[in-house]
Amino acid sequence: MINIYEVLETNDMILRENLDVRTITLGISLLDCADSSLERLNDNIYNKITTIAKDLVSVGDDIELEFGVPVVNKRISVTPISIVGASACKTPEDFVTIAKTLDRAAKKVGVNFLGGYSALVPKGMTKADELLIRSIPKALSSTERVCSSVNLASTKTGINMDAVSLMGSIIKETAELTKGSDSIGCAKLVVFCNAPDDNPFMAGAFHGVTEADAVVNIGVSGPGVVRNAVSQVKGADFETLCETVKKTAFKITRVGQLVAKEASERLNVPFGIIDLSLAPTPAVGDSIAEILEEMGLERTGAPGTTAALAILNDQVKKGGVMASSYVGGLSGAFIPVSEDGRMIEAVTCGSLTIEKLEAMTCVCSVGLDMIAIPGNTEVTTISGIIADEMAIGMVNQKTTAVRIIPVIGKGVGETAEFGGLLGSAPVMKVNSFSCKDFVSRGGRIPAPIHSFKN
Repeated sequence: MINIYEVLETNDMILRENLDVRTITLGISLLDCADSSLERLNDNIYNKITTIAKDLVSVGDDIELEFGVPVVNKRISVTPISIVGASACKTPEDFVTIAKTLDRAAKKVGVNFLGGYSALVPKGMTKADELLIRSIPKALSSTERVCSSVNLASTKTGINMDAVSLMGSIIKETAELTKGSDSIGCAKLVVFCNAPDDNPFMAGAFHGVTEADAVVNIGVSGPGVVRNAVSQVKGADFETLCETVKKTAFKITRVGQLVAKEASERLNVPFGIIDLSLAPTPAVGDSIAEILEEMGLERTGAPGTTAALAILNDQVKKGGVMASSYVGGLSGAFIPVSEDGRMIEAVTCGSLTIEKLEAMTCVCSVGLDMIAIPGNTEVTTISGIIADEMAIGMVNQKTTAVRIIPVIGKGVGETAEFGGLLGSAPVMKVNSFSCKDFVSRGGRIPAPIHSFKN
């Protein structure tokens, strides 16, 4: 039973500490939409999404009004489109028509983003996979709400270096096509190692082929709540610190469980998972970097940062799994530079570099996220950064990702403006030494020896 103290405590979290449900994401299978006719395929996709998701936004709004818990985003994820469009699409332009259909459907039902313009190629690319990947720049530059992801590697299969090399070019082309708005197209594009099938967060959400026809996934958040709790135990030992974070994560997750239950019942769609990830926003006090600094760091990026982030990630997971039987997605702490005000300050003052961020990704929820780099960065350098991050995920048996933005026309120290939850980002320095001969080798980096577990 919940008591009056817990009610008041939760209310205070919402009013003063930025507690929210970051997203209700409705996953929709489009496998039964497949057709050899491109016209029929697009009709099937539009009709299914607009039918199943017609009440998603209103249900989210009603829950927010009735329970007083902010529900920031309502989103949709769909089956990877390279699979759905394989029979009908013969050119990249054919896939672009599907992106535009997805965008129309997203606007019709009122969601802010739709994910799943995706391909899964950790071991190799089908013709459809390659066509979709090559269509990404045009698709993202000609739509508003569509997000794209490509899984390039996994612990079981290794790293598809042909796809890694290709994605360097795709990211650069996407940046060029959206240079009028600081290359924002790249903010809707992420590459993965070990991508989960049930992630509710954008830009990486897609509805896995092993999922039900439709499912509700919830992404909770609350960096401000955790920061406030950590601030109450300054100088305490690590056991006390860990217990504090764990108990706070439990409370945050229970709020998400309530919203998940209500959304599932009202939409008449099965509940899937709660993603425990702490996702920052540009708002003051809603920062992962502030939590790390409350732990005792002068600035995020100082020695000890990776250890502090490891504590945070582990205790968030431990607290969350006690609060819900169905925890999934990514679940941990996101470190997107542009979306975290204090992290931006750390970059600006020189405390935080790309190399330190890469080290932090060994223990965080995702990887190099929302990082702006100079627009003249070589394509092969972008591919090299991706390869490094894929290797971290592959060897450590965890999900890692790269969402990197070469801001065309801007250099180190300048600022890229993305607006809204995407925030703004200082353009960061990139190692200028070449990796061209390495990433150009082609083929696949084999899976690590510890992947053989059958």
